[in-house]
Amino acid sequence: MNKGRLEAFSDGVLAIIITIMVLEIKVPHGQDFSALTPLFPVVLSYILSFLYLGIYWNNHHHLLHSAGKINGNILWANLHLLFWLSLVPFTTGWMGENNFAPVPVALYGIMLLMCSIAYWILQHLIINRSGHESELAHAIGKDIKGKISPFLYLAGIVLTFVNPWISGLIYVLVAFMWLLPDRRIERIYETKG
Repeated sequence: MNKGRLEAFSDGVLAIIITIMVLEIKVPHGQDFSALTPLFPVVLSYILSFLYLGIYWNNHHHLLHSAGKINGNILWANLHLLFWLSLVPFTTGWMGENNFAPVPVALYGIMLLMCSIAYWILQHLIINRSGHESELAHAIGKDIKGKISPFLYLAGIVLTFVNPWISGLIYVLVAFMWLLPDRRIERIYETKG
């Protein structure tokens, strides 16, 4: 199977997700800067989620670029990832609208955890299809960031009920770990010219 349709569909879904997310930010009913104050948590949650969607888009692009042919399992795994990513606008809006209350922040963390698991599944199916001796498999290697991230999300979910801001800092930390596109995969293509 050709991966072009999969890439185009995934890009379209991510664009729609970002559009839905930004449309959830309501225009304030005021003319001065103080009218923006109630929007601070909403905008803050939007920025974090936009960052995460950008990270997923970048790494998804690199991953699919490195894949040879795809199969039905990869298609379903990609849909699984897109399902969890499609919940980003809901969890973002709920968290921002409720000033980072514990339950919305915990649900946000659960969504992040499920996205990371779905990405891991997709990555491993692509590696299995490409072969464990493929350049992609060697580039991924031990995948330390990929293994650490779910545990940090779990810590964030649990710590939400102690202090939601600690969880928020953990979610920001994980985002900064992944901020740059996955250089391991990018290096494959730099050496090929």
